[in-house]
Amino acid sequence: MMPEISLNILDVAENSTRAGASLVSISVQIDTANDRLSVRIQDDGCGMTAEQIAQVTDPFFTTRKTRKVGLGVPFFKSAAELTGGSFSIASTVGVGTCVTAVFVLSSIDRMPLGDMTATMHSLIVYHPETDFLYTYQYDERSFTLDTREFRQILEGLPLDTPEVSQYIREYLMENKAETDNGRLI
Repeated sequence: MMPEISLNILDVAENSTRAGASLVSISVQIDTANDRLSVRIQDDGCGMTAEQIAQVTDPFFTTRKTRKVGLGVPFFKSAAELTGGSFSIASTVGVGTCVTAVFVLSSIDRMPLGDMTATMHSLIVYHPETDFLYTYQYDERSFTLDTREFRQILEGLPLDTPEVSQYIREYLMENKAETDNGRLI
């Protein structure tokens, strides 16, 4: 199992980019009043057939040709359910896929959220052809990063340019700290 939820998010978002998504939306919501941490990853990639959806949580099913197992989605599902939470996946061929994992926040079995700044920064910089819409919410406070807005402002300057990459990292760090007051989740 992966040691942090952010690594599960990275794995599923990587699947989205491999599926040809032009937009990947990632939402992380911490709701302390309802004792929930919810993660939603939605893409506009190639989608999956009903047969693929039925098999995607089987660790011995993968569409990749480079290996015979696919552990990312089964680990993510197991991690959420181990806390008493839930996991769902919906997909339509030619439309995209939506993965939702809900964790019981106070569960002793919940792994830490991990470094979402590093996860989002890596996705954006290493997939400059893909747009990302990231929303991070802690109770009533939230922020959003939309690479489509960055692209408009930058007028063609690539997101993986060192100065732009550094700005994105700082933007993520500062806004996360303002949103959750530096709490470890």
